[in-house]
Amino acid sequence: MTTFDKALAIGRAPNVVKLFPNSRALLVSGKFIDLAMLKKGNAICIATNGRNQFVIRGALKAAQRANSALIVEIARSEGGTGAYCAVNLWNIARQVDSICNELNITVPVAVHADHYGIKKESDIAPAKAEIPSLFDAGITSIAIDASHMPDDQNLLASIAIIKTVVPDWAGLETEVGEIKGKEGLSTVAEALFLIQGLNAHDIFPNWIALNNGTTHGIQASDQGISVELTSDIHIALEKYKVSGAQHGTSGNNSDRLREIAQKTRTTKANVATALQMISWGLEVNDYGNAILDSDGNFIKVKGEGASESVWQEMIQYAQEKGWKGGNFKKLNLPFENKLLAQPKKIRDRMAERVESFAYSMMVDVFNAQDTADIAIDLIFQAGNHNPGPKASRIEDPSEWTKEKIMERAKQFSNVKGPAGNYDD
Repeated sequence: MTTFDKALAIGRAPNVVKLFPNSRALLVSGKFIDLAMLKKGNAICIATNGRNQFVIRGALKAAQRANSALIVEIARSEGGTGAYCAVNLWNIARQVDSICNELNITVPVAVHADHYGIKKESDIAPAKAEIPSLFDAGITSIAIDASHMPDDQNLLASIAIIKTVVPDWAGLETEVGEIKGKEGLSTVAEALFLIQGLNAHDIFPNWIALNNGTTHGIQASDQGISVELTSDIHIALEKYKVSGAQHGTSGNNSDRLREIAQKTRTTKANVATALQMISWGLEVNDYGNAILDSDGNFIKVKGEGASESVWQEMIQYAQEKGWKGGNFKKLNLPFENKLLAQPKKIRDRMAERVESFAYSMMVDVFNAQDTADIAIDLIFQAGNHNPGPKASRIEDPSEWTKEKIMERAKQFSNVKGPAGNYDD
């Protein structure tokens, strides 16, 4: 039996084994991915937002080539019940599993439900009903994101949901501060409040996402991630053994992203908009941002990405809908099948363009090469699908009752910055 076969026999998540009993895809808990990056040191795993099948294929090929562990994800806004992508929370694991088997992908892969947003207290009960269906569909990691709410409600909602419907073996991400650039930046005190409160209730997240100065989607400025703020928060959280999840990676150049890898405890970095644009064949800069012409239109590289005829259909459709800039993401749902119906040569070049960009990020920016072997070693050390929590309880539960949480939260302002849609 090969090393891979041994890992396959013991390491796959239990829901994955049930869904795909004969599969040779190593779909694992997100916990193993986080631990592998920590063990290598100064390494970050790309969390690829699989907005279309070409992004998933390209990212998997890049990970295999780099021998890197990988996270493939879809956010609730992208692939939930109000989806704008054909890839969704209930079919993404099936697509990842199928492509892994087709391409003989042998690196460990986690399938992550990103930004499962809770925006008000009345969202909690529906979430408790819906989240189990995601794990039934093969999800192996999840981000419970109640950061839109005041700090006490964020913590209380997270406790209520995580304790009841998130399996203890699954990778877990939490969030403080909506991701919206320089407005409403997260603070050390807010991050500590969230992680300490979770700790007191025996909840030990793998990752915390912050508003550390970046934005989702297309970013026109060079404002970007605050490495110093990120580092300060990670240092404050060190004894709780929580890693960082970097959102809004598109829009930050490679030097800044290397700094995040080298100077913070970040082990997960979401890449969404850049890979979508690259798969379509648009010109992008080092920031992963699509380059615009003098009229503010995207520039399609002839002979790359989608066929010229399908791209023109996409442009016309967007114009009819009044979609510009970041709203081009809404083209994913109506055009997935048209893109899949293109000749193989064109489909392949779409995935290959993603592979090239993702491979460079894995190897040249995020230092993730050869983390696949580390993750497999960690599976052997665990002896099963669950490596257990990284941390243990050090906070006193009696100091983190609902009443005391609400009292503690009075120190924080509820002003989170401007309103808007910051879900991706």
